[in-house]
Amino acid sequence: MPTFAYSAHSPTGVISGEIAAADRADAMSLLGKKRLSPFKLEQAGAAGQAARAAAKEATITAQTGPIKLKSAQVLMFVEELSDLLSAGIQLEPALATMERRRELSGVKTLATALRTKVRDGLPFSKAVAATSPSFGNLFCALANAGEASGSLSSILKRQVEYLRSLAALRSKVLFALIYPAFLVTAAISVTLLFVVYLIPQLMELMDSTGGSLPMAAQLILKFSDIIKSIWWMILMVVIAIVIVVKSWLKRPESQIPWARFKLRLPLFGEILRTRYYVQFLETMANLLGNGLPMVQAMQLTQQAIENPYFRQQFDGVMGLVAEGMSLSRALERSNMFPALLLDMVNVGEQTGDMSAALGKAAERFDRELGKKIEKLTALAQPAIVFLMAGLVGGMAYLMMTAIFQTIGNISK
Repeated sequence: MPTFAYSAHSPTGVISGEIAAADRADAMSLLGKKRLSPFKLEQAGAAGQAARAAAKEATITAQTGPIKLKSAQVLMFVEELSDLLSAGIQLEPALATMERRRELSGVKTLATALRTKVRDGLPFSKAVAATSPSFGNLFCALANAGEASGSLSSILKRQVEYLRSLAALRSKVLFALIYPAFLVTAAISVTLLFVVYLIPQLMELMDSTGGSLPMAAQLILKFSDIIKSIWWMILMVVIAIVIVVKSWLKRPESQIPWARFKLRLPLFGEILRTRYYVQFLETMANLLGNGLPMVQAMQLTQQAIENPYFRQQFDGVMGLVAEGMSLSRALERSNMFPALLLDMVNVGEQTGDMSAALGKAAERFDRELGKKIEKLTALAQPAIVFLMAGLVGGMAYLMMTAIFQTIGNISK
């Protein structure tokens, strides 16, 4: 009978050993009866090496590339896996349950690929890193820590809350921009309708009656004629500008100036900065709450920062903390964070519960972000409506003036 070497989580900690079983599935069943949760199971001896080589070759043959998931699918996968592990189901049976999903989606495909790797003895964190780039270094590092400490289920629960908060943050910013974008599109469409179609039609009517358009309408009409005659040149210039800007943004040395420029935009820059504060606080609270040391938590937080300028500045903060400086003083020296955030971090240092303090700070700045988004929406919508009303009203006034002038000419 084959012998399998295993490493597993037990009620007393991580243990290793060997077990005799008919096959791998039988070995998993026997370990489960002993209340062991294996995260590494390999057949011992020469037969085991041959089996692992065959499995590796089959995996390489079947691999079609990394599995990419949307943010909502990542959240769904982590949430379902967390629920299954919390119910006492071991990792491989939990992935098998997700593999039997009736819904054909990336979650089912990912569960199948991960289960294959886990059955081959690869740890869950490394299997995720090798299978899908959608989870990121932060999730894989936390999963690795959970496997080493035997607390994978609790860490996945925290990740579910963290992913939900990030999803809500993205949705909040996106939904706030939908209505203003719709108004801008409508204003541009109505203006083009007047310039390209209605005013030229009115010009034909005026020519037939011997009248003349007002000066403003004539200028608009001349502008329309110019646009019609050289539209292809304008299109080529716009395409060239887009290509040049995209090429510039792809250069590594251009990302930091562009990121700094976005942070200095009126209104929008303030929202982007507050969004960064919320993400920084939530990430640090999540990592410290999972038991990671401060420097390692900051390293993972830096990897999760999306803005290149903030990432560059945070590197200096991380260096100061690594030299022994407190987090609040290091953040203060960076001149990146507001005084309120520094005070709340200092409170966490004084109380010794940094994770809870950062979590409360994240909730507070999230509320501030909501207020800023509501303020931007409240200011943007009337401004866009006023601009749209001015454009449409001006066009309508010119047309009505020309129509009344035409009627006056006919009556004479």
